[in-house]
Amino acid sequence: MPRDAVPMLNVPDVAATAAWYQGIGFELVDSADDEGRVTWALMRFGEGEVMFNAGGSPSAARRRDVDLFCYVSDVDAWFGEVADQGELVEGLHDTFYGLREFTIRDCNRFWITFAAPLRPRSEQQLQH
Repeated sequence: MPRDAVPMLNVPDVAATAAWYQGIGFELVDSADDEGRVTWALMRFGEGEVMFNAGGSPSAARRRDVDLFCYVSDVDAWFGEVADQGELVEGLHDTFYGLREFTIRDCNRFWITFAAPLRPRSEQQLQH
């Protein structure tokens, strides 16, 4: 039976990355270390999970190869909670595809977008 796919991002410092993500509301589910150095971590946000693995390189690129996208129930409140925890890439805005969202950069320069539907899903489905 198939399981959910879980993205794994390679980062320079897994412990620092896990701590940063815990600071914005992610839960540390599991981790592994090698001779006292954290080399892997599994984090959860709601029902979504992401893994961080040692071996990544720092980046000064405008955008990394992977972005994380997180749905929240109240994006305006979430903006007030986490927008100052990373570099703000895009402030709160409504999209043409029906979401209200904002994007910050994490401690490794990966983009994280937090979003909520502008209308409840039942209303969206009725219009299609």
